Amino acid sequence: MQKRKKNLRMRTQGEFSKRRITSFEQKVYEAVKSIPRGETRTYKQIAQAIGRPNAFRAVGTALGKNPDLKKIPCHRVVRSDGKVGGYRFGEKRKRKLLLGEGAVPRED
Repeated sequence: MQKRKKNLRMRTQGEFSKRRITSFEQKVYEAVKSIPRGETRTYKQIAQAIGRPNAFRAVGTALGKNPDLKKIPCHRVVRSDGKVGGYRFGEKRKRKLLLGEGAVPRED
């Protein structure tokens, strides 16, 4: 419980956003920034775009650590079957963001 309180305190004080971003994460974020509004890419397509075709799960992990949701539109990355997939604020919100941009994710 004490460790959880410390982590929460660090996040609210801005420490979370100051964490070191790995070169892999940076490549993922740059690839995601290039996805046009109204379009989506799969985790696998992002992995291929950065030259790591088998790292699609690691792409998802990197996006889960996204330090800036406004600059890095991770909601535009979907599963290979076209379904929305995970999102920090829930799949319902991710779907709403995509629909608001004109993208049509596959129904679950």
